[in-house]
Amino acid sequence: MKIIAVIVVVLLVAGLLFGSKYVSVRNELFTQREAISAQWAQVDVAIQRRADLIPNLVETVKGFAKQEREVIQSVADARAALGGARTPSERIAANNQLDSALGRLLVVVENYPQLRSNENFLRLQDELAGSENRIAVERRKYNEAIQRYNTQIGLFPNNIVASLSGFERNDAYFKTEPGARQTPKVQF
Repeated sequence: MKIIAVIVVVLLVAGLLFGSKYVSVRNELFTQREAISAQWAQVDVAIQRRADLIPNLVETVKGFAKQEREVIQSVADARAALGGARTPSERIAANNQLDSALGRLLVVVENYPQLRSNENFLRLQDELAGSENRIAVERRKYNEAIQRYNTQIGLFPNNIVASLSGFERNDAYFKTEPGARQTPKVQF
């Protein structure tokens, strides 16, 4: 009888310890998943800030470079695609498209010295550069949050708790296209 009581006590203690660990790990994974969502919101705000600058930039360029309709239209189309994207993956793809279109626009601007010296264009270009820097910082923080979460899910015994609780790996890293990493240099 004493052996059964000891076994029951041992099982109860083990169950309490596992239950406590389970709850702790589950809460940590939930917190990290929410941190990813919060960090994505910061990326999204930075991307939207840049997108809000584009109509003014396009109008300024149109005034000087009317014959560059194709490039200007590609910027407008990319901005529209960004506005229609809903999920982080869609927003990342649309942002890459916008990066590419803006890069082509900046190359075109090199052919228009009057535009490059226009005060409005210079101000918009500075604001755009600031937005690009904000996006880069927020993108890095977002990717770091995903990495922390994925690392926690991969560790033992967290991987068991994650699978029992429905936590899955998140592979929605913010990646840029290889050519988008090199911004065209505009010389003044």
